[in-house]
Amino acid sequence: MWSGPRNLSTALMRAWASRADTAVVDEPLYAAYLAATGLEHPARDAVLASQPTDWRTVADALAGPVPGGKAVFYQKHMAHHLLPGVGRDWLGALRHAFLIREPAGMLASLARVTPDVTDADTGLPQQVELFERTADRLGHAPPVIDAADVLADPPGVLAALCGALGVAYDPAMLAWPAGPHPADGVWAPHWYAAVWASTGFAPPRPETGDVPESVRDVLDTCRPLYDRLAAHRLTA
Repeated sequence: MWSGPRNLSTALMRAWASRADTAVVDEPLYAAYLAATGLEHPARDAVLASQPTDWRTVADALAGPVPGGKAVFYQKHMAHHLLPGVGRDWLGALRHAFLIREPAGMLASLARVTPDVTDADTGLPQQVELFERTADRLGHAPPVIDAADVLADPPGVLAALCGALGVAYDPAMLAWPAGPHPADGVWAPHWYAAVWASTGFAPPRPETGDVPESVRDVLDTCRPLYDRLAAHRLTA
């Protein structure tokens, strides 16, 4: 599942982790991304110590046996972690889906926590690249879901996603225990407070917050990328 920041990605990971047949992994390319970019993120040293920093090692694990012998391996990815220097051949072994969010709301939220936001930081260019690559390989569009649609109708959109992936829908995906999950990355205390306080998907909320002038050009770049993906989004 390829997402961008300030999205519904962690709650969606919780939904899949609630299935008895599913193993989940949280942003497995994060340490490789930090090692390659040198960026100073919260808990940087802990992240680097918690995961392999060589993307090849990560790719071998992601395309290998499912942990715990489970039937489904749900991989939560931030699309911007897929740097240009990361190979793409291993991706053919996996099924791909895409989680998107309306870019104005996403950028208004992202700009509050990330200085000097670029279009690459949103993950949208990488999502479109992967979407096109996957569609070319399959001969049809891979599944796309919008965070707003998920919040508006969790069972309907999750059932549609499962159907598109050839996986049986499980109502257990609608609820989870509050608090940390064993699969959470070591960065969770810095970012996952809302999900730790939740026991299911929150009610729909209107997109709020003004996009700062400093990222208006990023919004102009991102909107057609979002629209390209949103044209294929699943609904209930």
